[in-house]
Amino acid sequence: MAKIINEPAHTFNEYLLIPNYSDENNIPSKVSLVTPITKFKKGQEPKIKMNIPMVSAIMQSVSGDKLAIALAKEGGISFIFGAQSIENEARMVKNVKSYKAGFVPSDSNVKPTSTLKDVVALKEKTNHSTIAVTSDGTNKGKLLGIITSRDYRPSKMDLNAKVSSFMTPLNKLVVGKDGISLNKANDLIWDHKINQLPIIGKNGELKYFVFRKDYDEHKKYPNELLDDKKRYVVGAGINTRDYAERVPALVKAGVDILCIDSSEGFTEWQKKTIKWIKKNYPNIPVGAGNVVNAEGFRFLVEAGADFVKVGIGGGSICITRETKGIGRGQATAVIEVCKERDKYFKKTGIYVPVCSDGGIVLDHHITLALAMGADFVMLGRYFARFDESPSNKVNINGTFYKEYWGEGSARARNWQRYDLGGESTLKFEEGVDSYVPYAGALHDNVVMSLEKVKSTMCNCGALTIKELQENATLTLVSSTSIVEGGAHDVIQKDKTSSFK
Repeated sequence: MAKIINEPAHTFNEYLLIPNYSDENNIPSKVSLVTPITKFKKGQEPKIKMNIPMVSAIMQSVSGDKLAIALAKEGGISFIFGAQSIENEARMVKNVKSYKAGFVPSDSNVKPTSTLKDVVALKEKTNHSTIAVTSDGTNKGKLLGIITSRDYRPSKMDLNAKVSSFMTPLNKLVVGKDGISLNKANDLIWDHKINQLPIIGKNGELKYFVFRKDYDEHKKYPNELLDDKKRYVVGAGINTRDYAERVPALVKAGVDILCIDSSEGFTEWQKKTIKWIKKNYPNIPVGAGNVVNAEGFRFLVEAGADFVKVGIGGGSICITRETKGIGRGQATAVIEVCKERDKYFKKTGIYVPVCSDGGIVLDHHITLALAMGADFVMLGRYFARFDESPSNKVNINGTFYKEYWGEGSARARNWQRYDLGGESTLKFEEGVDSYVPYAGALHDNVVMSLEKVKSTMCNCGALTIKELQENATLTLVSSTSIVEGGAHDVIQKDKTSSFK
């Protein structure tokens, strides 16, 4: 007969934190959210630490190179999605590692033969007012001119007008040469009273733009996560099939950390993948998962995992529990795995970070996951809502949304993530295709979410994540208490979600 656990598995929404004593030092500005992402021995430092406890999910609709740069600026790590060609994933990693703060690759480009109609459509798509005109219409072509909002008026001009007829040509532009320092580039911008400075190579090819508005960017991102060469830290997702070909390409591109992307990690396939990486690339950390119990955690740790992901079926677009009857309430899974992590640390002196993946609906769920023992959280839906995610922004009945689909959906067809060693195909869906409300820029939202986390930590008398884990008191709540905890018995004037 099967082993039966009679105690119900709980979700984050069934718990609350009980306040502890807070002294005059418990203020949000003094809270540190620094957290390890790689295992380390007692008394030593981890190879990689993050400045905020957030990583982005290994998903096509979430983690591209643009979001990876934005999240690294905040102090977190994005894991570039692996359900694409090895070349494309390696290129995204390389883009992040080669990104120079203040030097922005152009993502809005046209040919001189393009039309005003093309320009208007491109601006609507990217929301960027500066458009480069290059010989081939790419951000690597020879620069011929630029277009800004001052160069055209759609209501007064023929939409079929060629770009060459109204662009500001190269001979009227102030440009910088490749290799110029950011300080000198900014001096040119201020001296010539311009809003953007194109940076060109020795053959006239476009390299970057430097914008006046980014002058104080380094002050805006005090938590940016950099490697020892002052480059942004980036991760990448891999599978248990083509790792022998994919990993070398990602390492060559400069990846800092890997993570096996799988719906269920308590498998021989993950063990073999970890062992291969540790043998061939011993200096590259690799996370593994997902698991939901102590046995799964111990298995992956003994295989060599540098961190372990917890969660099956709790994601907003995941239907694994419906389809296969596999999974566990996220809060219960995190609590059990973190208890096992602590036992392992006490026995071996090796601390293996735990990542809570899934089940985060409200911002305070992040704090709950941390209090339950998780070192950081992996978020998909949360990041999919932002400008920097790779998916399309769409207007539905006057409201903007971003497309968001699961890796187990028919759209993604990421069969490797659900691989059990059989045929190379997705036989049934374990995810859905959906929309999420558009929420604007990543920076503004992450700052807001983490202010809430810091505030709650202060209520619990904690200034670090470790203090929160050691001192927090959690209580289960009834369904009636959950209702009581929100606005009730009133008619709300405004139901905006800006301050969830």
